[in-house]
Amino acid sequence: MSPVSLIIILFTGLTSYKGFKDYPFFHKYSFEIERVTVFKEYRRLITSGFLHVDWRHYIFNMYSLYAFTGTVEIIMGSAKFLAIYFASLIGGNLLALYIHRHDSTYVAVGASGAVCGVIFASIGLFPYINITPLFFPFSFPAWIYGIVYVLYCIYGIKSLNDNIGHDAHLAGTLVGLLTTVGLYPSVLQTNYWALGAIALPAIIFIILILKRPDWIYIQGFSFNVKNYRNIDDRYHDQKYENQKKLDKILDKINSKGIDSLSKKEKEILHNQSRD
Repeated sequence: MSPVSLIIILFTGLTSYKGFKDYPFFHKYSFEIERVTVFKEYRRLITSGFLHVDWRHYIFNMYSLYAFTGTVEIIMGSAKFLAIYFASLIGGNLLALYIHRHDSTYVAVGASGAVCGVIFASIGLFPYINITPLFFPFSFPAWIYGIVYVLYCIYGIKSLNDNIGHDAHLAGTLVGLLTTVGLYPSVLQTNYWALGAIALPAIIFIILILKRPDWIYIQGFSFNVKNYRNIDDRYHDQKYENQKKLDKILDKINSKGIDSLSKKEKEILHNQSRD
């Protein structure tokens, strides 16, 4: 392990431990939507990567970093390794910021996005090597792991049924992979189909949610109109539709100001604020 990787692991351990014991410190540097979008505390896009929820969270991330950092740093050097680490950290948090931009209660910490970027940088360099994920009894080619993990992240974002930052993981993997290709275009000559198979689902999904943000809030993966099973099913779908309209109005206010709203849009905003 190089001194750079060791410094990251040790420093992250110290700051995470400080956050465990000192909530004001944790609150000051964690990733919080309102503090970033309203108060412009953009440093949180980076500082949140040096905090963790508990020791298990920290150990899992840092062990994963330790397992893959050697390959990446030996080939790329410390400067490029750091570029991938921090680009993936910021990229992961930016996607989380977009997806949760209207949720002022959203809070996240952890180096997972950065670590995913390093892992997928390694996969980008050597997609055909066999890897054995933690707790797995067997190994398989890295490119297969890459595809499965990307699909798992997409499923996690859509399912909304846990507290894992799948959005940061997905963007971190994509940033790490694309940065590696940008730094070493030659990898495409022999690995283009494997790298494309990994990156394409993530790219399509991100483009889709940028064009249709409401799709995140619709249960399942279909674009078709649903057949409602019961009144609760109808209520939840209507709630998603209302959220879609509100998101568009808030985005319009953010870009053009409140005076740009039509009479109908103002009525929708007023009705939603009373709910």
